[in-house]
Amino acid sequence: RGGKRRQREELYQLSKASRLCVPAMNVNDSVTKQKFDNLYCCKESILDGLKRTTDVMFGGKQVVVCGYGEVGKGCCAALKALGAVVYVTEVDPICALQACMDGFRVTKLSETIRHIDMVVTCTGNKNVVGREHLDKMKNGCIVCNMGHSNTEIDLASLRTTELKWEHVRPQVDHIIWPDGKRIVLLAEGRLLNLSCSTVPSFVLSITATTQALALIELFNAPEGRYKQDVYLLPKKMDEYVASLHLATFDAHLTELTDDQAKYLGISKHGPFKPNYYRCRQTSPHTQNAHKHTDVSNRKYFF
Repeated sequence: RGGKRRQREELYQLSKASRLCVPAMNVNDSVTKQKFDNLYCCKESILDGLKRTTDVMFGGKQVVVCGYGEVGKGCCAALKALGAVVYVTEVDPICALQACMDGFRVTKLSETIRHIDMVVTCTGNKNVVGREHLDKMKNGCIVCNMGHSNTEIDLASLRTTELKWEHVRPQVDHIIWPDGKRIVLLAEGRLLNLSCSTVPSFVLSITATTQALALIELFNAPEGRYKQDVYLLPKKMDEYVASLHLATFDAHLTELTDDQAKYLGISKHGPFKPNYYRCRQTSPHTQNAHKHTDVSNRKYFF
């Protein structure tokens, strides 16, 4: 009756082409996925993955983080906290302004690449680091991907007869130029946090719970509630996932009085934010107000 996938790009492409056969829930852009898996988890796993593969010292290193979405924000915060000098590349002026306000220098990759010690991609795009950038990197530059699949680094341009690949250890390759220059490529451009580090079970619990609730909602929904389209997770579900995990920290929520709830114009049991409230950075797929089901008066399975 419905489907849930984390490959949101493919889902929206199918929906746009009217080729989506079942309703689908976009879990990747849920608040609980974006904030906890993408931001907080990546903040730790970027350091874990780099340490396991290279044992690099972060203090004083010149680092470029490509993309300042939730993953990029986590990576930048972690690297900056350990003393790295962090630059950010961005195409979105809102994200770029956020990076500036957070104390990062926003620049083009081509402007800084010659003196950079480490490049981290976090964009979800393709060929963010191209051959023109790779050729200009200094000897020993570390290149890795935290964003999407293995498309962010132009690997095809590196598989030529003029360049030599040397497999140093698991998940670490040296790409050697004719003049002897080497760059250090991690996980062959695949996701560093999945290939070279671990994901905390607490974060997995949040993400898995979100996915499970999405499936249950699609399964339990009466015929006609969801059409053959892509829907965002109802905000009340996001809040429910968060509430389930508060006990881990012995956290206690403040409860609204009836008068306070009436003043705010909401139910005292939630959802506490309207659908247009932006808890997360808007993605290219959600900024056009894709379907959000009104669940404010619905009785939930939980």
